[in-house]
This record gives sequence, structure tokens and C-alpha cells, in this order.
Amino acid sequence: MLVRKIHHVAYRCRDARETVEWYERHLGMRFILAIAEDEVPSTKAPDPYMHVFLDAGGGNVLAFFELPTQPAMDRDRNTPAWVQHLALQVDSVDTLLATKARLEAAGIEVVGPTDHTIFRSIYFFDPNGHRLELAADCATPEMMSRLDAVKREMLDEWSRTKKAPKHAAWMHDGSLAKEDA
Repeated sequence: MLVRKIHHVAYRCRDARETVEWYERHLGMRFILAIAEDEVPSTKAPDPYMHVFLDAGGGNVLAFFELPTQPAMDRDRNTPAWVQHLALQVDSVDTLLATKARLEAAGIEVVGPTDHTIFRSIYFFDPNGHRLELAADCATPEMMSRLDAVKREMLDEWSRTKKAPKHAAWMHDGSLAKEDA
């Protein structure tokens, strides 16, 4: 395999300090690196920036750029707000629920938990308007095997019809509980 892991994922932020402090406070991420330049190394464009990096655990790095000379941040208005998000794994549903309570106590609006059968999630926005998801895995090996067996068939059907294939409808329609009964 060519790719070993994701080196870092980078987003834009309104304020680098606010962003670092928010991720430290609410998600326990450690601030690991800051890079600032007056010129973009890859393009040589004169564009001052602050680039901050946070430890997202497991060798994963989340980074942000503050770009003070660029127009204000905005989002892709043709894409629903729920689509573009960063999903971060937590160790358990208990941790997920405790984090939801802590975020809400800090005044952060949280959606969920949402039951996706193979994981449970909560959703919220960071101070830059980026949607975040915290997810706790709860799949069984059998569930993952069932999903693995139909993934290509589902993709092929979607490519032909652009309609949601029903091969894994058990994930959200309640039929899995009936099978287990």
C-alpha cells in the first residue's frame, strides 16, 4: 500500500489562538506545532499565515490555517452543513455521553447521540463552523462481515441508479433487532 497513514488534515480557522484553546479545552487535544510564514512555500504566493497542529491521538494530526489577508471564511453553500465533517473516535459510548454532557454544560449545542448500529455518534460545531462528530464503535464482527459482503454490490447499484441500495437497510430500519430476537 502506498499510503501509510494520514499525515495531517488541515482546515481554515478564524483565529488560531481561539481554535487551539477550544480544541485543548473541549476535546483534550495537545497543541504540538505552529508554523508561520509570509509566503506560501508551495506556490510562493505572498500570503501570511499561521498554521497550527493539534494531536488528535493515535498518530493523527489536526491542523488549521489562519489567513488574515484573505476574505472571511465561508462554507460551500451547495453542500448541506451535515455533509462535510470530521469524525473523531472515542473509546466508548460512556465516554461519548460524558463528553456530550460536558460540551452542553459549556454552552455547545450537541445533536445526538445518533444510533448508526455499528457506532453511536454526537455532532457539534467548532468555533470556526466546522462540523465535528465523535463516534464510539459498537459493531460486532458479524455486522462488519455483512457490510463487507455487500459493499461492491451497493456501490455498483448506486452508480447505476443514484438511489440508496437497501443491502444494509438493517442498520437503521430496526430489522437487526428483530433478527436477534
